[in-house]
Amino acid sequence: MTKIYGHRGAKGIYPENTCLSFMKAIEFGVDGIELDVHLTKDGEVVVIHDETLDRTTSGTGWIKDLTLAEIKKVSAGSRYAHLPEYDATWDKEKVPTLKEVLQLLAPYPVELNIELKTDMVAYHHIEEKVHNLVEQYGKGRKVVYSSFHLPTILRMREINSKANIAWLLNEGISLPEDFMKTFHLEALHLNKHVVLPKPQVFRRIFRAIDRLHVDLPKEVKHYVKNRIHDCNTNLLENLSDKIRVWTVNAPNEISQLLKLQVNTIMTDFPSRAIAIKKEQQTHV
Repeated sequence: MTKIYGHRGAKGIYPENTCLSFMKAIEFGVDGIELDVHLTKDGEVVVIHDETLDRTTSGTGWIKDLTLAEIKKVSAGSRYAHLPEYDATWDKEKVPTLKEVLQLLAPYPVELNIELKTDMVAYHHIEEKVHNLVEQYGKGRKVVYSSFHLPTILRMREINSKANIAWLLNEGISLPEDFMKTFHLEALHLNKHVVLPKPQVFRRIFRAIDRLHVDLPKEVKHYVKNRIHDCNTNLLENLSDKIRVWTVNAPNEISQLLKLQVNTIMTDFPSRAIAIKKEQQTHV
């Protein structure tokens, strides 16, 4: 049965990657939480999506150039006053450490997906630090380590041969089963557009090529024409239980992926996804 993970907690409604957002996602009834980690100047693992404070907090600067004490001075909630549920108490939210989040989750039997944000900054020994924190505070819960940067998750496997690792991908890959077997991947974490391509886009491109008499190699025309009818059914037939899909917010897309029985849907609106899942179950 498809699981529902709260993407950065419940970021469509609450300030992303905060303890508030994680607790709200748990209250909604998620099967798991997805979060992102970086390393501070003084070697602390903090939970935040971007490499800098600028977008999501009241502060500025690169995480790698700031100490934990400096990061703890900024608000991780004040920038979300535009959200309908905003309350002034959000201004008191801080960027949490991974240790703090693990301690927060301790009473709740939810899975945890830790994305290591190492595709732009080479954080020295972040894999070992994350592993040690999970070993000490994870309470035996299922933890999946993911990254766009393949060497990072391979290092996680070197540290712990039983670690659940998943490769984040924005595009599809050929022979995915071979990658999974070779690198001992527990799953692939795919952009929803890989699993749910938009044929109307390629249909418009094909029509424009035909109407404008654009001289393109026949291989290009063949590719565009094939994508009109592409639904990745072959991929899903073999690997649906090994695929987690992000970030899925539209009700029709949530419904489609539930019918495809992918392993997990990651969403900014977990309460919406859970409601759709329950509705589909009542009609089975």
